Amino acid sequence: MAFFGTNGVRGIANEYITPQLAIDVARSLGTYMGSKGTVAIGRDTRASGEMLKSAAIAGALSAGLTVIDVGICPTPSVQYYVKEHSDAGIVVTASHNPREYNGIKLIAGDGSEMSREAEREIEKLYYSKEFNAASWEKTGDLRHDSNANEFYINGIINSVDHELIREKKFKVVVDTGCGAGSVTLPFLIRKLGCEVITINGQTDGTFPWRNPEPTPDVLTELADIVKKSGANMGVAQDGDADRAVFFDENGNFIEEEIQLAMMAKYVLARNKGPIVTPVSSSSRMLDVAKEADVELTWTAVGSINVARKMMEIGAVFGGEGNGGLIFPEHQYCRDGAMACAKFLEIIANGQKLSELAASVPAYFNSKTKIRIDDLPGTMEHVKKEVLEGENKVDTTDGVKIWYEDGWVLIRPSGTEPIIRIFAESKSKERADTLMNEGVDLVNRIK
Repeated sequence: MAFFGTNGVRGIANEYITPQLAIDVARSLGTYMGSKGTVAIGRDTRASGEMLKSAAIAGALSAGLTVIDVGICPTPSVQYYVKEHSDAGIVVTASHNPREYNGIKLIAGDGSEMSREAEREIEKLYYSKEFNAASWEKTGDLRHDSNANEFYINGIINSVDHELIREKKFKVVVDTGCGAGSVTLPFLIRKLGCEVITINGQTDGTFPWRNPEPTPDVLTELADIVKKSGANMGVAQDGDADRAVFFDENGNFIEEEIQLAMMAKYVLARNKGPIVTPVSSSSRMLDVAKEADVELTWTAVGSINVARKMMEIGAVFGGEGNGGLIFPEHQYCRDGAMACAKFLEIIANGQKLSELAASVPAYFNSKTKIRIDDLPGTMEHVKKEVLEGENKVDTTDGVKIWYEDGWVLIRPSGTEPIIRIFAESKSKERADTLMNEGVDLVNRIK
């Protein structure tokens, strides 16, 4: 199993993600960089964050890097800062994982996530323990910059029609879940001229009210306040605020796949060009692309894969069906606050979120997972069998089998010994049938 998963390395804080691990990852990065350059290091609000950030700083200084400590910042805020002020970045975060987790994510000099190739090189150094150790007089220089979040907020404001949004004086309900978005999102929305009602807006790494994952079942209070206050929109973020989920003006949760297609539709109406999304995303994106007569490119799962492909082909929009939207006019990474500002721009242009959501095609999904001891062997046999069939097959990430009325994706987990099976169709019954066919295929091979 790879050391770096889909988005960095994660685990239980102070059990797997220890100070020593943080030191060694930072030393590996410093060695990879030739002990030259500057690294910006920030963290989300998790209780273990200061401990691990301090360890990462020590490791980077030991390798001879100059370190800029930017403090508590959303992951996209660190990325935006790195793009302009640093040669690399380290974010101490476990994103949406439960409160006891933490992790480390590496950022490339252009502000995007570190490439898979670079991660593999850094991983080799991590396991070899052959780190560059700077001589005593070159053990790095530590600086502090408390302006990273203000720089980030202003960058978002300049990437949307802020004057139009300010004219409308919207009311927005915000649940930042006590995560890193607490220090940016309410302030961004207020700067955009909106009245802001916040809940869980304090920075608290124990996450006392809800876990960092913003799922509908833990956001009932947010939905109620949107309804009772007559707000135009509700928004909630995960722990490191790279993702956001939304509620329309009626307090109804907008499914993340619908949210992705809504934004694609809005962007393409104003700026035609290719769009990018992972193979796990809904066919809604395909429908939106066909309607706009533009190309849709499917990638492997993971925002890093989407962002890199967007950069490669000059895409106008991309994202994942988990609340992670990427706007190239701002930066090539998932950005929950930028998504929020863009949804405010949508309603400022006269369209209610409920109306835009209703204009997106309807689909039904079904999913499950199966524990498998031999993931590579099982997947190889699955691929061989389906390629011999008559259906169109995509092997970009796992095996995706296309049917006239839907698809099924059979994909190995990157972090545990399970195969995930997703299916989608225009009816729930057909989605269930396709999923069960996928389960039967895996069980037969197993």
